[in-house]
Amino acid sequence: MTAAGAGVARVRPAGRALLGLSGLAGLLVLVELLPRAGIVSDRSLPPTSRILAALADEAATAAFWVAVGDTLTAWAIGLAVAVAAGVAVGVLIGAVPVLRAVTASTVEFLRPIPSVALIPLAVLLYGSDLGSTLLLVVYAAFWQVLVQVLYGVADVDPVAEETARSFRFTAAARIRYVLWPTALPYVFTGVRLAASVALVLAVTAELVIGAPGLGAVIAVAQTSGAIPTMYALIVVTGLIGVAINLAARRAERHFLAWHQSVRGEVAA
Repeated sequence: MTAAGAGVARVRPAGRALLGLSGLAGLLVLVELLPRAGIVSDRSLPPTSRILAALADEAATAAFWVAVGDTLTAWAIGLAVAVAAGVAVGVLIGAVPVLRAVTASTVEFLRPIPSVALIPLAVLLYGSDLGSTLLLVVYAAFWQVLVQVLYGVADVDPVAEETARSFRFTAAARIRYVLWPTALPYVFTGVRLAASVALVLAVTAELVIGAPGLGAVIAVAQTSGAIPTMYALIVVTGLIGVAINLAARRAERHFLAWHQSVRGEVAA
């Protein structure tokens, strides 16, 4: 790559970040101006300055950080269970053609069921405790991981598979040296998708069921008429979602640095 090309490659990420920040700044200005100009009522959409002030007030309280911790705890536990189960079940089903054929219709039946439809079941089993949130988070995130793992296992090169068999690799060795390197990029894609879905379901469960966390605090703020606080807490959930997505992408680039898709992304 020439010096000019390297310079362009270095500028592009900075340019994208600058465009993103300018778009965010424009949104903040718009939210500040709309209620002050009387276009929308400040009771339904407070100005940005009031939302940020409410956010600062909330961040100074211990209850806010407890709620953040509750949400992140439910998210992390649910995601970990979903990833472990999704990878194990996906490899097992994908590696055994008979199991794949037998379970195909079951997977296609259960996967489209919205997790929020399980809220009555979650309340019946666990009430408004952490378990109800975990049930919804695990169910929603599990399918994201499972489907991607199945795609990854199906993408294994049959020539490589037959070569491993001809060299009398054990089943464990074939999984480690043939199946896993092919499926790993799909696994990371599933984990990245599942991480976002898990956060959405965690907050949704807290909103609807009243389980401890940011969702429950948002519901209390809405019912008590603390609208700036409600918007401030919504902003916090958005910031957490952005941070989770950035962390997942960074981990994907780090652990898949050897893969051609990541090398191509870095080169671009």
